[in-house]
Amino acid sequence: MAGGKREVLSLYKALLRESRKFSGYNYREYAMRRIKDGFREGKSLVGEEQQRQLQRARESLEIVKRQVVIGSLYGHPDLVIEK
Repeated sequence: MAGGKREVLSLYKALLRESRKFSGYNYREYAMRRIKDGFREGKSLVGEEQQRQLQRARESLEIVKRQVVIGSLYGHPDLVIEK
């Protein structure tokens, strides 16, 4: 099964792990919130719609990975909330 629970959980954890690497607090929190909300909404999906959403999540993982690298190239001061 292409959209098995193990694959979904693995993808969910990978997205959260990568989003924690964002250096900016706002980007990091936004990404984590969107990931959690997206997987919560997709919990009841089945069949072809589930496969589309899983493919979209895989693509999002690649985007997050790229953005983390790009974000790490540019330094910025920590926010007060991060200290």
